[in-house]
Amino acid sequence: MEEKVHNAIQDEYPDDFAWCYGCGRLNQEGHHFRTGWLGEKTVTIYSPEPEHIALPGFVYGGIVASLIDCHGTGSASLVLHRKNGCEAGDGAEPPRFVTASLKVDFVKPTPHGVPLKAIGVVHEIHPKKFRVETEVFADHVLCARGEVIAVVMPSTFVNQE
Repeated sequence: MEEKVHNAIQDEYPDDFAWCYGCGRLNQEGHHFRTGWLGEKTVTIYSPEPEHIALPGFVYGGIVASLIDCHGTGSASLVLHRKNGCEAGDGAEPPRFVTASLKVDFVKPTPHGVPLKAIGVVHEIHPKKFRVETEVFADHVLCARGEVIAVVMPSTFVNQE
């Protein structure tokens, strides 16, 4: 049975902010990463497409980095949303985050053809700034570690057209 994320925070983002190539549900060409709770940790599960290879049998590292990036901002949003008394799926609009810093360490080559599972732990640095530590697994094998510094999206971060 394929694991799925239920009540993903990205499903709650308003339409104006649901276009991210990594996690935007409205971006038809995007990856549609979905982040939810796994106990007190966060989780994103993703199956890379056939074209997401570095070489036959292995996932391109940029996909892994994108997974860590969007998992980080989604995780920060989940934590702040909960801190504000809400949960994904309750209809309340969650806070949106942007990436201030992204660090990725590749531990082992990431095999293609199996779902990737990003597991995160979130640390509050400041009321509007969070550090998310993520580990990415393929078939229970640790393939990458990453860290995202996520900040609440400033109100000026909108299309000025």
